[in-house]
Amino acid sequence: MMLRTFTLLLLCIWLNPGMTSLAVESQPELWIESNYPQAPWENITLWCKSPSRVSSKFLLLKDNSQMTWIRPPYKTFQVSFFIGALTESNTGLYRCCYWKEKGWSKPSKILELEAPGQLPKPIFWIQAETPPLPGCNVNIFCHGWLQDLVFMLFKEGYTEPVDYQVPTGTMAIFSIDNLAPENEGVYICRTHIQMLPTLWSEPSNPLKLVVAGLYPKPTLTAHPGPILAPGESLSLRCQGPIYGMTFALMRLEDLKKSFYHKKPIKNEAYFYFQDLKIQDTGHYLCFYYDGSYRGSLLSDILKIWVTDTFPKTWLLVQPSPVIQMGQNVSLRCGGLMDGVGLALYKKGEEKPLQFLDASSNTGNNSFFLKNVTYRDAGIYSCHYYLTWKTSIKMATYNTVELMVVAWPSSVFKVGKTITLQCRVSHPVLEFSLEWEERTTFQKFSVDGDFLITDIEGQGTGTYSCSYRIEAHPNTWSHRSKPLKLVGPAGFCFWSPLVTGFLTWNSILNEAVRVSLTMQLASLLLLVVWIRWKCRRLRLREAWLLGTAQGVAMLFILMALLCCGLCNGALTEEIEIVMPTPKPELWAETNFPLAPWKNLTLWCRSPSGSTKEFVLLKDGTGWIATRPASEQVRAAFPLGALTHSHTGSYHCHSWEEMAVSEPSEALELVGTDILPKPVISASLPIRGQELQIRCKGWLEGLGFALYKKGEQEPVQQLGAVGREAFFTIQRMEDKDEGNYSCRTHTEMQPFKWSEPSEPLELVIKEMYPKPFFKTWASPVVTPGSRVTFNCSTSHEHMSFILYKDGNEIASSDLAWGNPGGSTAHFLIISVGIGDGGNYSCRYYDFSIWSEPSNPVELVVTEFYPKPTLLAQPGPVVLPGKNVTLRCQGIFQGMRFALLQEGTHTPLQFQSTSGTSADFLLHTVGAQDFGNYSCVYYETTMSNRGSSLSTPLMIWVTDTFPRPWLSAEPSSVVTMGQNVTLWCQGPVRGVGYILHKEGEATSMQLWGSTSNEGAFPIINISGASIGRYSCCYHPDWMSPIKIQPSNTLELIVTGLLPKPSLLVQPGPMVAPGENVTLQCQGELPDSTFVLLKEGTRQPLEQQRPSGYRADFWMPVVRDQDSGVYSCVYYLDSAPLVASNHSNSLEIWVTDKPPKPSLSAWPSTIFKLGKDITLQCRGPLPGVEFVLEHDGEEAPQQFSEDGDFVIDNLEGKGIGNYSCSYRLQAYPDIWSEPSDTLELVGAAGPVAQECTVGNIVRSTLIVVVVVALGIVLAVEWKKWPRLRTRGSETDGRDQTVVLEECNQEGEPGTTTNSPSSASQEVSVELTVPI
Repeated sequence: MMLRTFTLLLLCIWLNPGMTSLAVESQPELWIESNYPQAPWENITLWCKSPSRVSSKFLLLKDNSQMTWIRPPYKTFQVSFFIGALTESNTGLYRCCYWKEKGWSKPSKILELEAPGQLPKPIFWIQAETPPLPGCNVNIFCHGWLQDLVFMLFKEGYTEPVDYQVPTGTMAIFSIDNLAPENEGVYICRTHIQMLPTLWSEPSNPLKLVVAGLYPKPTLTAHPGPILAPGESLSLRCQGPIYGMTFALMRLEDLKKSFYHKKPIKNEAYFYFQDLKIQDTGHYLCFYYDGSYRGSLLSDILKIWVTDTFPKTWLLVQPSPVIQMGQNVSLRCGGLMDGVGLALYKKGEEKPLQFLDASSNTGNNSFFLKNVTYRDAGIYSCHYYLTWKTSIKMATYNTVELMVVAWPSSVFKVGKTITLQCRVSHPVLEFSLEWEERTTFQKFSVDGDFLITDIEGQGTGTYSCSYRIEAHPNTWSHRSKPLKLVGPAGFCFWSPLVTGFLTWNSILNEAVRVSLTMQLASLLLLVVWIRWKCRRLRLREAWLLGTAQGVAMLFILMALLCCGLCNGALTEEIEIVMPTPKPELWAETNFPLAPWKNLTLWCRSPSGSTKEFVLLKDGTGWIATRPASEQVRAAFPLGALTHSHTGSYHCHSWEEMAVSEPSEALELVGTDILPKPVISASLPIRGQELQIRCKGWLEGLGFALYKKGEQEPVQQLGAVGREAFFTIQRMEDKDEGNYSCRTHTEMQPFKWSEPSEPLELVIKEMYPKPFFKTWASPVVTPGSRVTFNCSTSHEHMSFILYKDGNEIASSDLAWGNPGGSTAHFLIISVGIGDGGNYSCRYYDFSIWSEPSNPVELVVTEFYPKPTLLAQPGPVVLPGKNVTLRCQGIFQGMRFALLQEGTHTPLQFQSTSGTSADFLLHTVGAQDFGNYSCVYYETTMSNRGSSLSTPLMIWVTDTFPRPWLSAEPSSVVTMGQNVTLWCQGPVRGVGYILHKEGEATSMQLWGSTSNEGAFPIINISGASIGRYSCCYHPDWMSPIKIQPSNTLELIVTGLLPKPSLLVQPGPMVAPGENVTLQCQGELPDSTFVLLKEGTRQPLEQQRPSGYRADFWMPVVRDQDSGVYSCVYYLDSAPLVASNHSNSLEIWVTDKPPKPSLSAWPSTIFKLGKDITLQCRGPLPGVEFVLEHDGEEAPQQFSEDGDFVIDNLEGKGIGNYSCSYRLQAYPDIWSEPSDTLELVGAAGPVAQECTVGNIVRSTLIVVVVVALGIVLAVEWKKWPRLRTRGSETDGRDQTVVLEECNQEGEPGTTTNSPSSASQEVSVELTVPI
């Protein structure tokens, strides 16, 4: 047999960064044990061991055909297979497998048992622990199958072994340290028994050790392309710069079975795959070597995909799917395939909008739309774009709808205006803006910008624009798509809700405004009338003046009360204006012991909308700008550090219309001195733990913390990244002081940095931390409204809101309300960049509070949703534990677990992998419910995934009973297809379908939904029967399982059809009784009543005669529908007749209302009539047409058509119609919806007239009411007699002093009034 050769490429394949995603399935281990150490073939036992988990079944294979499996009584790691004495019949190739959750594992390595008297041939392979360039270490593994053997390592050209070992197990590891070119060559391994040194095994397969890196790397390309369908042909071309070399190709997923050598054609070699298979998918690379096994560097890894369906792509929008007109938007297309072109498509357009070639596709790529307009709005998707022909199907994960709104948004804010921008791609003479709610509104603009204000909510509505060009100044274009502007919600005065519905606050405010206006008008009218009568004011007029003063006081009181209601009903909300986040600046080097030899500065922003980075030196010097990468960062190489590089550096990030704050300053002092670190800490609180952060700018450094007055460091930490956290366990007075930190290289002699700026720690008197929360869940979707509530029991406090440690909003002193202080911070519409860690503090004039507990705001729908699974299953016994695994897509994310009905996430977990496990301890009734999870990145504003599909967790000792139904019905015709659905609320559980009388069952394992589908194709007599189903969990569980209902599958079309009648009639009122009579043609039958739209029969009866009466007592509206019936003989159960004729039953007091329409339109034209068409759902009816304002019906008709003329305008008005059954002339249907017929002037003029009439009527009513009130009050007082009456001659009229000074001062009069002046002064005037 030709010996296979394996070559070690001296490059760290498994440690290659491009291979971190390869998942290598662990194999079970197979070995031999014997109680005859000198002659092991006398009694052999094979052992199989699973590598990492217990298993319930193990399988032994011999020569790929003969199988022996063992199912131990309990799950275990390993089992034994007894062979006995080795004979000719036992020789062969052995492998073993173990049972996993979803099938058998990958087989173990092959064990070859040869004839008695020979040891098994060992297997031989090599692993490089470090990149095996000269000086690295290499491990050579030799597996001998038996324990206590002697292992010998031989090299070609040497007679003696180069190494030997006597391990205690079945495997020896030969190490080659400090690899050198003389270690190249061909190696083999052999074994022998310690007690019998003459009994050797067969040599292992030879292994070539090739030193890589001595020649330049070749290039590896695929023709026709790297992605092909199964069955297609592939050619891999490996080309190098040197002629006459031997080329080798390998697939990294299985180095031993996929290693190919080729003699060159000049300086290249071709590797052909004629009929590709799915298992050919993998990462390929090639190299070449000379006759002395000196090799080249490895080529770049080439990923080959063999699939019939592409993995789905997903599309993400940055900064948001709702974009302002004129801005730029990035559509990032992501997928699992690298090196493949991408194309962007828009719904409604056949050709792609943009392309990305294969060289730029690295997994996450962006298409850019600049200066977007309304034409860019639409639904987008992206697909892979191939330049070669293949039959692979393509699919996309999601589509993205891009919405383009006006600037700055389509939602009015208090005191703000909105600019509507109308744009076209060619020169325009003039633009016009129309407002749909006001037909008389029209604005014109040359540049297409229209400024809209929202005074008292008068700017909201739907707008569209059109234009005209200079060549045709009298012709206007079609209108644009409408754009709706809405007002803000929740403000104090007359602000309608964003959706267009009035809130209670807006209704209250409007009522207050109308009331105040009417009271003010009444007061003014009353005062003017009194002033007019002032010169002759009598006693009753004086009383009226007092009444006017009372009304004025009432008016002022009402105004104060109304303003108090308005201000007290709403709590002030501070809108958060998000600043551009501060970027992070750090340094990297490839010389860790002397970083100043080659230094690169990196700047990264936590905002995904960053476009560009700027590096500045000493605050003014402009060094360079760099565009932001996909990781939202940029590199600024400085090279070797010289004196000209010393200084203070910081960077900014640029977005569309804003620039960020500068990063923390990085000071480069000079060579041999590391950059000065930055020290910071939270506020020290007595008795609590304090962490001091030292940021050191470079990775791989050590950290030391110093306190002023002490020479030695108080704490030291090793290399933990670019920053370290020193912990003071309990802050006391002795810990106060000035602290600083320094960094140093890890290798001696240490290179130290300068000390950081000092940090003073002083324990101050502080208020307790505030209560901080969000009103809704902190896991929100983009565009949601988020309100942070920060409160304390202390009065008159000011509040500060922080995001990621930076202040972003504040509130003034809260003096308005007694009791505690509260501040509400509002984000009206959350964006992708608004996520993060929020906290708050409060303070008075001199004292601050402790920081609140942080709230993690997660903005979802940026990444694809994860999958949530329960282990061992979603049904758990009370008191047991259950683990919820949230499986994401990306590594290094933070996960959150949520339960439906709870305000905050239950658990958080950060992990370096792609999944997180949440453990629910000792579950009880309170743990029952729906769970979901989300993952998000903590370095980029908590951008998160969509929520997972909810998973219901059941805490019970019995599975809930499933329900079995048939689709389309359980009563089907012969030859028809039917699907039996086993439906239950438990997800991720298998189902079993049972048929009565059969021992076997149909199974559906591991259903991912809450339904199990069992299709039955081409129904025949064998399919007839009674079925039931139950859950079949794929985990060991003591929970009881209940069977479902029994479903009878009935096949029709084999007997004559019956007749179906209804008593008393097809239309009955609710609450009455109905009898359905099904009449068959054969005796001894079972009758089945069916209803259209239901899967199960309603009722079954077995009468003694030929007819079954199905009684339906007290029918309701839901009993309306179409009924039919079938029957089958008792001698042939479930073999039924044809369906009877359908019978429709109406359960209603009145027949359903008809529809009314007008032809040709609802607008009368000169000399034209209108035909009103009334249509109902029932036959045999008579229609009647009614006109509002007329008592008698307008017209009767049997076909429902009514001709209306408009003579003298009598045809205008509102119409409705109804009908009655000719069989029941006393029962009328409900009237149809009203239909309005209008004249040629149109509804706008009529609405205007109606509005004016209403307003005029209100004015008249107010004036008349005021007049009546004054008249009634006037008549309440008796008319006093004057001087000319027949009295005692005294004037009873009392004249006010200020109204009696008609003459000049000092003049006299002879009037009776003058004569009685003294009496007038003495009288008391009651006011």
